[in-house]
Amino acid sequence: MALLPVAEAQARLFAMARPVAAETVSLHAAAGRWAAADVVARRTQPATDLSAMDGYAIRHADLPGPWTVIGESAAGRPFPGSVGVGQATRIFTGAAVPAGADAVLVQEEAARDGDRLSLAGEGPGHVGRNIRRRGLDFSTGDRLVAAGERLTPARIAVAATGGLATVPARRRVRVAIAATGDELVPPGHADPTDLPESNGVMLATMLAGWPVELIDLGILPDRLDVLREAFAGVAADLIVTTGGASVGDHDLVRPALEAAGGVIDFWRIALRPGKPMMAGRLGEAMVLGLPGNPVSAFVTATLFVLPLVARLAGAAEPLPPATRALLGEDLPANGNRTDYLRAEIRDGEAFASTIQDSSMLLTLARSSCLIVRPAGAPAARRGESAEILMIA
Repeated sequence: MALLPVAEAQARLFAMARPVAAETVSLHAAAGRWAAADVVARRTQPATDLSAMDGYAIRHADLPGPWTVIGESAAGRPFPGSVGVGQATRIFTGAAVPAGADAVLVQEEAARDGDRLSLAGEGPGHVGRNIRRRGLDFSTGDRLVAAGERLTPARIAVAATGGLATVPARRRVRVAIAATGDELVPPGHADPTDLPESNGVMLATMLAGWPVELIDLGILPDRLDVLREAFAGVAADLIVTTGGASVGDHDLVRPALEAAGGVIDFWRIALRPGKPMMAGRLGEAMVLGLPGNPVSAFVTATLFVLPLVARLAGAAEPLPPATRALLGEDLPANGNRTDYLRAEIRDGEAFASTIQDSSMLLTLARSSCLIVRPAGAPAARRGESAEILMIA
């Protein structure tokens, strides 16, 4: 079977994914979710002309003064009257500009003696100076957040300012995580010769802050009947397994999924590390079988698990954002798989770890990015630009 290119595997995965149901949630519960529909403003911001500075609201035509101060406008306490010829009102930042006024004389350019105000500087250069006009930010009916955009703190804030207390969002994605392997023990196990299971907590923390409900299936033994029952009995939108995804005698994830009624869509990806990843469905649930090697599991989770969760959660752009960096050293030509090299950014340059053996988890822990080396890429020289994925 030919290895599937990464981009094609991602496209096939997204084609299988159906976003979870939408619901209406409070702004406080919306953080990190994706908008299920456009969020539209119910009010105009600002709702009226506001002062951008502390000073005096005047008529620009009355420059260079003097003026008579007839009142005050503060945020939340607007001046109730209007400004006539030769008149001014004391005004503060964020306060409503009184009717009749069309500019703000900043206080640093004003001299006041009782109710008499005179110019002590150049004054506002034009009509509208130091005024934030009504609707400067947005108007009623404007789209504030597009469907498929993530509800970040700033987008939640603009929804609140737009007059909304709730937003349409996808419900949380139910993600079940299972580690497989007779050799694994829980972290903190007393016998130092045993192998602590690290993929489960790694995946859980990678999804921290995401709109998910985690289902921990724990460590499952290399037994077909146990695996089949575990997979068939879980109610999830996505089942993620680690280990047992290759073709050895003890690699039972694929046959267990098929025995539970699952269908494998693709298997074996043209990437390094992480080639033996597989994807399919089990009933209504998506299934991703990651390699058991923690480094391979991390890379495939970055490329497939996180994007799939984002797509299920309604993201219009689910792939991790790529950026570029200059290489800090030469890199050899690449083979027939896309390489994701663990690397550090130092002084603005990317330095690949000297040893890229996928067993070396400490190398990953010390990395801040992955250098992406496409299949068949020629040798690269120091100072050349390369695509990178930030991971820390």
